[in-house]
Amino acid sequence: MSAKPFDKSKLPSRHVTMGPSRAPHRSYYYAMGLTEEQINRPFVGVVSCWNEAAPCNIALMRQAQSAKAGVDQGGGTPREFCTITVTDGIAMGHQGMKSSLVSREVIADSIEVTMRGHCYDAMVGLAGCDKSLPGIMMAMLRLNVPSVFMYGGSILPGTYKGKDVTVQDVFEGVGMHSAGRMSEEELHALECVACPSAGSCGGQFTANTMACVSEAIGLALPGSAGAPAPYESRDHYGVESGKAVMRLIADNIRPRDICTREAFENAATIVAATGGSTNAALHLPAMAHEMGLEFDLFDVAEIFKRTPYIADLKPGGKYIAKDVYDIGGVPQILRALLDGGFLNGDCMTVSGKTMAENLASVEFNTDQKVVYPVSNPITPTGGVVGLRGSLAPEGAIVKVAGMTNLKFRGPARCFDCEEDAFQAVEERAYKEGEVIVIRYEGPKGGPGMREMLSTTAALYGQGAGDKMALITDGRFSGATRGFCIGHVGPEAAVGGPIALVRDGDMISIDADSGTLDIEVDASELERRRQEWKVPDNPYQSGVLRKYAEQVGPANKGAVTHAGGKAEVICYADI
Repeated sequence: MSAKPFDKSKLPSRHVTMGPSRAPHRSYYYAMGLTEEQINRPFVGVVSCWNEAAPCNIALMRQAQSAKAGVDQGGGTPREFCTITVTDGIAMGHQGMKSSLVSREVIADSIEVTMRGHCYDAMVGLAGCDKSLPGIMMAMLRLNVPSVFMYGGSILPGTYKGKDVTVQDVFEGVGMHSAGRMSEEELHALECVACPSAGSCGGQFTANTMACVSEAIGLALPGSAGAPAPYESRDHYGVESGKAVMRLIADNIRPRDICTREAFENAATIVAATGGSTNAALHLPAMAHEMGLEFDLFDVAEIFKRTPYIADLKPGGKYIAKDVYDIGGVPQILRALLDGGFLNGDCMTVSGKTMAENLASVEFNTDQKVVYPVSNPITPTGGVVGLRGSLAPEGAIVKVAGMTNLKFRGPARCFDCEEDAFQAVEERAYKEGEVIVIRYEGPKGGPGMREMLSTTAALYGQGAGDKMALITDGRFSGATRGFCIGHVGPEAAVGGPIALVRDGDMISIDADSGTLDIEVDASELERRRQEWKVPDNPYQSGVLRKYAEQVGPANKGAVTHAGGKAEVICYADI
């Protein structure tokens, strides 16, 4: 494609490339080897979260080179840059997890300032680990320049004793070891084979959930979320993503044109249908917030309630992301949902076609057991459920995929941080039938709203996972399974009811009716409230202090700025 279809005088990069006054700016581009013809093309930021922190990210720079080639072939000038990411699997179970959700905001903010500072006209974003996917998509919706998202791909499965394994098995192995059900030698053998390649965690954890979202919401090319990270076909999708963003510039199709209310509903639908991560109920509202769209936890939960659970994926099911790829990829899930009347097929996507047009040539694969037709779902309602009640007036969320008992009632055992709860579990200082309450781990109270996979996986490893419930104002990993309820709001740090729970209080959970209640009289709760004091938070400097001061409630996405509703001028229109 020639550069002729593009009118630079209407694009942001005109501010750094056009006219005599921009001669100093152009001199920098000549210094980097650009020709005059390349300087006169649209500038496309190609951002990846490449780093050497974890396998999720190490294939991203390779794929970014393919995206740059596609931009060049489409008549643009790619400008590569990287941003950070915090990898949850390594941050899990210690103070490092306080940085995880914060990283989503840092990623979005860093992309914004890079794009703004250099006046790039469009964006291709590549992400691997959990928070980097929503972080990049949030930046796309905030800036509203033509954008294409691309997932870096999942890890290949490990094999242990003849079975496919993921990092979830290693976390649960820690609990098995503490219960005497796995030797130290066996645990070591498992850890050595669980993660055999580049790529994000293989189950339907947060990364693969948000990868499915990227296709369902229309920001990623059809099929691009499927191939595992080591596969060379990912490079083909990189090239095509670069070409696609140039077509979007030519046609002036922007993220907010694509991500309508109906597109967000499609995104929530695929989360429910795949038994996806509860973290999606945090990230979808945050993405909607960037464009000024009201789409909170209860909007997400309403869609979860009416969506069938059709993809038999770990942690609640049997299969992993590579199995989805092998039977036709995410388009197979979307085809099943569209055929069943659960998707809006009229939504525009980055392919330049509608969802229905993208899926027109896709035939549902009936010779497989990974994805069910909606006429014969695993369960008739979604794998994720929203809850509300006297313990969670602002809501809470639970993944029920793979569970048979959706009701639980038991006495509370309270902990004011995750470390204390994990120690109690390791020492088996609990009784079956109890409800473990972990509080002061919310967005403000943590700060950072940590995930609790180490604790929940240890319970499962000890064989108590289906005999306990766990409730927190923090989060759960997408790899968590069992009656584990997160995002309880208001959080303890602002005086929510979870702060007032005492050991022995009866807590009632009903995921069928969507309720979460504490069986204590309102007058007694009010008496406790009068005695309650905000605990001291030791994080009084740096990014965690800043985050705690700015962050909002979980049911609105735990966002840190006023969002699209307060916007006066959009970056894309400068």
